[in-house]
Amino acid sequence: MSVSEIELRTLSGDPATLGGLGAKALLVVNVASRCGLTPQYEGLERLQRRYADRGFSVAGFPCNQFMGQEPGTSEEIAQFCSATYGVSFPMFEKIEVNGEGRHRLYAELVRVPDAEGAAGDVQWNFEKFLVAGDGEVLARFRPRTEPEAAEVVDAIEAALGR
Repeated sequence: MSVSEIELRTLSGDPATLGGLGAKALLVVNVASRCGLTPQYEGLERLQRRYADRGFSVAGFPCNQFMGQEPGTSEEIAQFCSATYGVSFPMFEKIEVNGEGRHRLYAELVRVPDAEGAAGDVQWNFEKFLVAGDGEVLARFRPRTEPEAAEVVDAIEAALGR
């Protein structure tokens, strides 16, 4: 099964899939509201605004597995993202990205290696996976890689030009 077809739920609880977003390229990111990397929301939102008209979207997945840095309810997360960072990209329900409770989406994503060839568990909040519209996982960027880093932007541009 393609990652585009895996059943998900939006932050408001509605059923969804990545394929249902209709994007040619997606940047899937596990996010958290109380993390030192939380300001990356700004760069993610700029990418969303810069490339949305070309068929790109960020897809945010709140996760509370890293030092409890996403403790809020869906409503609190939505309010924080909107009020603090003006997030307009789709947000999904809180999930687990590692361990026994790992969501099926992340079970597939973590198989993909990063630029250094390392696959496996998500290291921390704000790890990024670039996914083509057909569900192919194209690239993986570790948490400290800024959303607007050259390697991320270049990969997005290449995915949109496919």
